[in-house]
Amino acid sequence: MRELAAVLGVRPTKQKGQNFVIDANTVRRIVRTAAVRPDDVVVEVGPGLGSLTLALLESADRVVAVEIDDILAAALPATIEARMPERKHRFALVHSDAMLVKELPGPPPTALVANLPYNVAVPVLLTMLDRFPSIERTLVMVQAEVADRLAAKPGNKVYGVPSVKANWYADVKRAGSIGRNVFWPAPNVDSGLVSLVRRAEPVKTTASKSEVFAVVDAAFAQRRKTLRAALSGWAGSAAGAEAALVAAGVSPQARGESLTVEEFAAIAEHKPAAQRPAL
Repeated sequence: MRELAAVLGVRPTKQKGQNFVIDANTVRRIVRTAAVRPDDVVVEVGPGLGSLTLALLESADRVVAVEIDDILAAALPATIEARMPERKHRFALVHSDAMLVKELPGPPPTALVANLPYNVAVPVLLTMLDRFPSIERTLVMVQAEVADRLAAKPGNKVYGVPSVKANWYADVKRAGSIGRNVFWPAPNVDSGLVSLVRRAEPVKTTASKSEVFAVVDAAFAQRRKTLRAALSGWAGSAAGAEAALVAAGVSPQARGESLTVEEFAAIAEHKPAAQRPAL
């Protein structure tokens, strides 16, 4: 990987959150932990120099890599051709910002496996899960602190917006830790693996995702406040918030960090009529 970077004249940049995995055992561990199957179509975001891409190609039926960097995107097909020519027809590249990708070439993806750029990890993860409902299983490597937040359960001090929104789509759990020395350059933070398995059934609610997420955002914008106070802007008044909470079976004195995604959905269903958008 270092040799390839030298040939390309590439230096990882903080602006793009680039920390390349340069340890072969680590990428193979990620593929094993992701339980990549021979029939999987895997989408990888931020393949960088291609170390994880090559490991995925060894196990999956097809890999689609989404890369924003011009130099890296241009070089990746040649890397696959040189290192794994017998699998090159099972690889596709999308040269784009993952936040802008709305369709992928080939069959629908069944898995997402990625070393996500740490500065945009959560929005990229949630966007991919939302736009590609065929993704059943996800394993992402993110900053350890972000991994803890994503996998946190209600009542945990780091439970927050990422925890609830990820749980809207999937069952989430921590799947391991990664040391700093497997990266180039070595980051100043530890890393963690997060496993997300798509819910067999969506959250049962009459509210839309955007309506539920609006409640979540409001609840955690002032997370030290009771929900009666934190949701007063969302409901139009503190009294309106209390009425919605009581109707949803949630204590107005509770705080957002104690609620499940199902409870946030129930609150969204009881938003005061005066605050609902006109049809």
